[in-house]
Parts: sequence; structure tokens; C-alpha cells
Amino acid sequence: MVSSKMAASVLKRCMSVAVKVKRSPFFLTVFTGRRWLLSTAYKDTTLWESREKDPQNLALLANLMDRTYERNFPVSSLTMSRFVDNISSREEVDQAEYYLYKFRHSPNCWYLREWTIHGWIRQCLTHGARDKALHTVKNKVQYGIFPDEFTFNLLIDSFIEDGDYKSACSVVEEVMLQEAFNSSSTQILSLFALGNYLATRPQLTVSEEHTLGASLLLCGMKHENTLGLSAELLGNAFLGKVEHLKGIHGVFKGMPLSWIRGYLERMLAVMERVTAASSDAKLCKDVLEYVSHLLQELTSFSESDSSEEESGGEEEKITNIVDEKTQAIDEEDLAEKEKLPQYISRFEELRALLESRGKVDSTSFQALVTTLAHEKLGGAEKPDLEEYHSHIQAWETERKQLAQREKEFREKAEQEKSERLAAQAAAQQA
Repeated sequence: MVSSKMAASVLKRCMSVAVKVKRSPFFLTVFTGRRWLLSTAYKDTTLWESREKDPQNLALLANLMDRTYERNFPVSSLTMSRFVDNISSREEVDQAEYYLYKFRHSPNCWYLREWTIHGWIRQCLTHGARDKALHTVKNKVQYGIFPDEFTFNLLIDSFIEDGDYKSACSVVEEVMLQEAFNSSSTQILSLFALGNYLATRPQLTVSEEHTLGASLLLCGMKHENTLGLSAELLGNAFLGKVEHLKGIHGVFKGMPLSWIRGYLERMLAVMERVTAASSDAKLCKDVLEYVSHLLQELTSFSESDSSEEESGGEEEKITNIVDEKTQAIDEEDLAEKEKLPQYISRFEELRALLESRGKVDSTSFQALVTTLAHEKLGGAEKPDLEEYHSHIQAWETERKQLAQREKEFREKAEQEKSERLAAQAAAQQA
């Protein structure tokens, strides 16, 4: 019933006239206004749209897929690709989401093509359906949407454009989970999103601090400078807080992170590195203040734990965070928690030492990521574009091979059917 309604809805859309709206360009504003980091060349769709067209009636494709699934046969990746390529409206994006889900839960689930994933994100951006793009990326296991870095960049930039840094950071989280911080452009966009989101001073849950901490740490480790070290410091601090509240299993579970205890100790190690370094690398003043605030929170949580029976009237925030500690904390985790006073004392010592040696940068973390984007993003785009061109060529070659194989298979099936019918007719005459 659902499938027939879906196909009927697609048919209705195919009968209407599709109207394409050209979006106005925006540019990066340093202090206020809307931001658009990636260049026009990077976001240009000319190359993508110049691929050989394969016009399809979506109603017929939907009907074909419905009948195929009803007969418990696999739908080909080429059919799914054709459906996504021929989307022309927001409603058809919704239809495609349904069939992406169906395809992911079919025998052919591992064969969703890279160009189909890229095309899906582009269609979502074109037809004002970023929410669908983000939903399918966040629920990648259910939809099979695992974008490459170029595609991730387009999605991150689209949220940055509207100043929606929280959603941009949600995409960065997926980049982190896929360990896809290999491209310089992705690192820059990710740090820009993270820095601007944190500048809004959001009220974060422990879960959000967990993902932000992992993203800051893994991305910051790619840059041995003031920005990278500050990101690494804050990332370790966030993860140290999670470790303190939930134990080490609460840190590395589901994350590409180390299972070795002592994230607060590694945070201090970053400070020691900067203190001893002969380079110009420093740590941001506002990041140090943020870390100091996190450590103060941990102290209050520890005090609330020690007087749990008398803390019924504590602030709701503290109560909620304490309630989130659902995992058993073993003896080694408890031993790590007991080191908190030492860590705080050492933090204050190192902070004073950094200030005395001129290793504290008054420039905000947000300003540093903005400067990085201005100075480095343009150069980082060039290798991405070259790789994208080669990917387009490879995708087109593979698509044509699949189409040719499909054609040969169909012709063979028709020939076998004709021979079978001829044999039956001959048998009846005899």
C-alpha cells in the first residue's frame, strides 16, 4: 500500500512543471552577516550537470522498484542512481529518501554508488532539503549515505552560509566518525564551524561535549600551530570531562579514540609542549578560560557526588549531567577521578608559566579560525577540484559499463524468453 502511494505521488510530480530557482551568491563576511567560505568554482555544478543525461520517468522507476521488491528481487544500483539523478523537486527528494532506505535494506545494500551519494546531497541542497541530507548522513547505517570529503565540504559550507553552526558541527561529527580529516579544506571548514559554534557559548550536554571534543582533538592534531594546539587542548578537556563522569568506556565507545585513560593528563601535556616549544606556537586565552570553566564544573560534580543525599536542591544542570552517568565506573576509572585536584593544580601552574613566557595568545579561537579560512582555504581547494574532476570521469566510466552490462543482460533475457516460447509452441504443434 505504501509503495503504491509512493509511486502515485511520484507520478503526480512528474506531470507537473518543475521550476528551478537560481540562488543568489554570498560572500564571506569577517565579523557579521552571512558567511560563504567555499569559492564559486568549488560549488559550481557545471561539471556535474555536464554528465551524459539519462532522462527517466520517476513514476515508472518507482513502479519498477515497487514490483521488484514485492517479488523479493534486488533493485540494481543503476536504477537507484537514475532515480536520484532525475529528482526535480522537494517532494521528489522525499520520495528518493524512501527508496534509499528501501535499497539499504535490500540484498544490494552494499552497492550504492559513490556518485549516487554525491548526487543525493547535491539534490538536497538544490531543492532546499538540507534537513534530509543531514538526516540521512546522521542515519548513515539506515540509508547507506557515506559521503566523501568533497561532498561533506559542500554540506558543511551550506550550513555555514546561513550561520547554522550547530548543524554544521553535526556534519563535522560525521566527518570525525568516518575519520575523514585528510583534506586540508575539510579541516579548515570543520575548525571554522567548531570555532564559531563554541563562540555562541551553547549549553552543551555531556554527549555533545563528547562529540565536539573528539572533533576538536582529531582535527586539531592535524595542525601544529596556535590554532591546532588550542583545538587539541580543548578537545582533550572535553573528553577528560566525559572520562571523569562516565569512565574511559564512555569516551571511546563508538568513537575513533584511544582507550587509554588520562585525557586530562594529555590536556596538560599539550600545555607542557607549548611551554617548552621554541616556536611561535601559543594557546588561545579564551580556550584556556573555557578549560578552566570545565575543570571548575568537574569540581562541583565531584562535590555533588560526595554529598549526594544532601544535594536534592542542586541546580538542574548538575542533576541532569550526574543522571547521565549510566555506565559502571571501575576501580581504574575511580583512581583517575581522584587525580582531579592534582590536574587542576598543575593546570594553574602551567597557565601561569605560559603567561610568564608570552605563550598565551589574546586572539580569540573564533578569530583564528576565520583567519585560517581567509588565508588557506583558497589554496586547499585546488587539489580537491582536481580530484573531483578525476572522480567524475571515473564515475562516468563505471556508470556506462553498468549500463552496457544491464543492456546485455536484458537482451540475453529477452532472447532466452523468445527461445523458450518458440520451444513451447513447437511442442504444442507436435
